[in-house]
Amino acid sequence: MTRKIIALVDGSIYAQSVCEHAAWVAGRTGWAVELLHVLGRREGVEKADYSGSIALGARTALLEELAELDAQRARLVTHRGRAILEDARAILDQAGINEITTRLRHGDIVDTVAAQEGEAEMVMIGKRGEAADFARLHLGSNLERIVRASTKPVFVAARAFKPVARVLIAYDGGASAMRAVDHVARTPLYRDLQISVVTVGNASDATRKGLNDARAMLAAAGIEAETEIVSGQPETALGKLVEEAPYDMVVMGAYGHSRIRSLIIGSTTTEMIRSCKVPVVLTR
Repeated sequence: MTRKIIALVDGSIYAQSVCEHAAWVAGRTGWAVELLHVLGRREGVEKADYSGSIALGARTALLEELAELDAQRARLVTHRGRAILEDARAILDQAGINEITTRLRHGDIVDTVAAQEGEAEMVMIGKRGEAADFARLHLGSNLERIVRASTKPVFVAARAFKPVARVLIAYDGGASAMRAVDHVARTPLYRDLQISVVTVGNASDATRKGLNDARAMLAAAGIEAETEIVSGQPETALGKLVEEAPYDMVVMGAYGHSRIRSLIIGSTTTEMIRSCKVPVVLTR
């Protein structure tokens, strides 16, 4: 079975970043890349019924014209999707990635990813999509849905690619945080990178033990990691640390206990993903 990344590409400015990050991951891991563009239901043929307001004499001709316009629109949307995939493939080709497949699908993006991700090691998506409101720092509408539904690590690409050297694992002591550590320990992507395991909170014995356990798990995989405890609130302290250190990537559990759970997955958009200017990998 070929190990692969599913990289979701659309017409947003994040598409190039997704492709460049996918090339970086593939180059370090040897995984294949599957480029996926999904034509959502809103992009399908509109089903409006105009017949009731058309006079008898014009009805047949006008309905035929409307049907042809619908068909033409569907063809244009499909051609655009194929062009997006061709451009994405060209970026990966230029980066020297050999195993690339492209898929154009119709339907709901979450259902499509669920059907495709079984053989994938990671799902990659841009922080914002085509409909995102940059003025309000609005995240892509599909991002949180995919993070909630996906059983694989979700790599959230930042707006622009830059080489990754330093990685922060946000650790809150919960089972999800340990799975994030385990993901780093087992995945060749993180070899030879500088890894830090960071907890936000008080420097208690339990906190130190948790960090020591995380460091031991990484050491068993041949990764020497630093640990750090910072004070403050996760939604502000982690973002500040990432920017000031600086770190090039954040890895954290999609679910946690304490305040990190509401920080990552909740009814409101996560402040961490929204504010960080670096990629965030969310593990399950």
